[in-house]
Amino acid sequence: MTSYDVVVIGGGPAGSSAATLIAKAGHSVLLLERSHFPRFHIGESLMPESYWTFQRLGMLPRLKASPFVKKFSVQFVNGSGRESQPFYFDEMNPHECSQTWQVVRSEFDRMLLDNAREHGARVWEEANVTQVLLEPSATDTLPRATGVVVSRAGQPAQQIAAKVVVDASGTGAMLSKKFGIRQPDPKLRKASLFAHYRGGRRDPGKNSGATLVLATQNQDGWFWYIPLQDDTVSVGVVGDIDRLITGRAAPEQTLEEEILCCPGLEGRLNNATRVSPVHVLSDFSWHATRCAGDGWVLIGDAFGFLDPIYSSGVFLALKSGEMAADAIIEGFKIGDLSGAQLGKWGSPLSQGMHAMRKLVYAYYTKGFSFGQFMRMYPQYKRNLVELLIGDVFRPEVNAIFEPMSQSVMLPEPVLLEQPGRSAAREPVGVT
Repeated sequence: MTSYDVVVIGGGPAGSSAATLIAKAGHSVLLLERSHFPRFHIGESLMPESYWTFQRLGMLPRLKASPFVKKFSVQFVNGSGRESQPFYFDEMNPHECSQTWQVVRSEFDRMLLDNAREHGARVWEEANVTQVLLEPSATDTLPRATGVVVSRAGQPAQQIAAKVVVDASGTGAMLSKKFGIRQPDPKLRKASLFAHYRGGRRDPGKNSGATLVLATQNQDGWFWYIPLQDDTVSVGVVGDIDRLITGRAAPEQTLEEEILCCPGLEGRLNNATRVSPVHVLSDFSWHATRCAGDGWVLIGDAFGFLDPIYSSGVFLALKSGEMAADAIIEGFKIGDLSGAQLGKWGSPLSQGMHAMRKLVYAYYTKGFSFGQFMRMYPQYKRNLVELLIGDVFRPEVNAIFEPMSQSVMLPEPVLLEQPGRSAAREPVGVT
């Protein structure tokens, strides 16, 4: 049986970043991607704090040379069409890390996958992992992973042995579904309809690459408006599943109806033409109760995903891949590939996700306005901008949530189950 130190399931941002760093450290890595790249994917707006992971991956020269639209800010638009002042990321830090990109994911993900290859990872595309090989663990309630079964076109199914299996299978979430440790967020049962348009209006100058977050007229949903290259914009609506999906017309008609109910979009799409199918996602906010076990790790969307309102998806995927890679590399160095070692990054990452989750809850709270909150508490503008750029891992940024809790019912911290026979849980997140 062929054997690798690490097998990574999935070649998206999480899987590619983990594979790159582990291979750079000198370990044999096989990355298995079900699709053939390039392929369509949503999640085009990057957070500035992704810069530091890109730096470690050696991706900055590629990104700087790319045609991707530069992003300097985010702007909010209320249900009557009134625009907030832009939140410029470089107001708090003039470093080049305060500028990021609006990416076409088919191209961006291919760049990351090629980068993994160039750093020594072996990559198989159109390779479908049908099973993770498991055996009982002597120290944990969940089994140990020992490899995978993979199918490739025109070839018989093949078993691949691995000392560590990294599940970066995205929404497929192979292991968390198999183990029954995937939990949805019951207060964030949302759906989204989205498409690409060509010819949409964009703002001038520095604001031309801004992400716009626009409330619908009845404040029962919101739109993203993300400028992309080639005169294209990504436009999507997010709202409660029952409102956007149940009893509605075809997705194409529903999206057009919702656009007409968003005053902030007035005039932006008048001369635009839809150039992609309308895609639909639903019930996409969840988390796993564990991030690792003996010989296995969950990263990216396979571990958890937040509502897309603050564009945190790619950032958290990259960060989880980076943090998990560091734990795996250290595990090989000290001879410990237990769940406790492989998952030691889970609590810090979940603390950052919990901070973002609080901002999500605030946005969806009826009657809450970030503009009004900033007028009442201008001293917390730095904290808000830091959260919007992804600087979520320092305890200081959480100071904003004490005054916010006076008008918003903020979520309780997630409980992560710790590996072991006792399956003990410990709270994660800043309360």
